[in-house]
Amino acid sequence: QVHLVESGGGVVQSGGSLRLSCVASGSPADRQCMAWFRQAAGKSREGVAAICSGRYRTYADSVKDRFTISQDSAKSTVYVQMDTLKPEDTAMYYCAATPRLWGPPTRLTPSVYEYWGQGTQVTVSS
Repeated sequence: QVHLVESGGGVVQSGGSLRLSCVASGSPADRQCMAWFRQAAGKSREGVAAICSGRYRTYADSVKDRFTISQDSAKSTVYVQMDTLKPEDTAMYYCAATPRLWGPPTRLTPSVYEYWGQGTQVTVSS
């Protein structure tokens, strides 16, 4: 069983930065891929960034060149550094994990992830 706890959300002005953290517990074998998803009010959950085997990264087009996902295996923590934030980035952000090594397009698909955190809210004001 994997338990995920997110932190780092908050309110930031447009153009600002935030770093979200996701601390994981449980077997590393159950979290071969980890990802960040977000869900804005009234919208479906969408993939933001994923990292598999600690080094294979995938980003949604909407955040490419602005967000960076990283992993500290010693701390069992996954981060997403979010720069140049825009009001449309406002959403609840969730961390997720799966024991399978998915290919790039699938890594940002919510349905392939078994474990989810409770989320952390990010609000970007204009």
